[in-house]
Amino acid sequence: MTRKRRRLTLIGAAAVVLAIALGLVLFALRDTIVFFNSPSDVISNAVKPGTRLRLGGLVAPGSVVRDNDLDMHFQVTDGNHSIGVAYHGILPDLFREGQGVVAEGTLEPGGSFRADTVLAKHDEKYMPKEVADALKKQGHWKDEYGNPGATAGTAK
Repeated sequence: MTRKRRRLTLIGAAAVVLAIALGLVLFALRDTIVFFNSPSDVISNAVKPGTRLRLGGLVAPGSVVRDNDLDMHFQVTDGNHSIGVAYHGILPDLFREGQGVVAEGTLEPGGSFRADTVLAKHDEKYMPKEVADALKKQGHWKDEYGNPGATAGTAK
């Protein structure tokens, strides 16, 4: 075997090993690659309590309750289903009822959600593409959610 052939064999074997490693990583992460789950996704997939996930949707109007300075309770809805969220901490300045939100945390027994991070939209016209797609899929999309002349999920 010539020196050039040995080098090509070694490079080919390394590429195969890297492809297998990449495949194993993607297989292991297949359920956690999703940016967020809507309340309908959580209910239809029967997510087990204790599962860590991102919950996205709209803050249901009239659902925000402040227990004390840092304890909050609110509902996240996609129009079909709602999930109660408990959060302890400072909320983003743009957090309000009827606006898009993504909460990261764990699902608790009884179907409630304990969030440790809450993300709100970054300006008045923006909605994350995943939230907009979930609303469109559920049939609750309104034109005023997006920028005039722009697609959902894009910022100015």
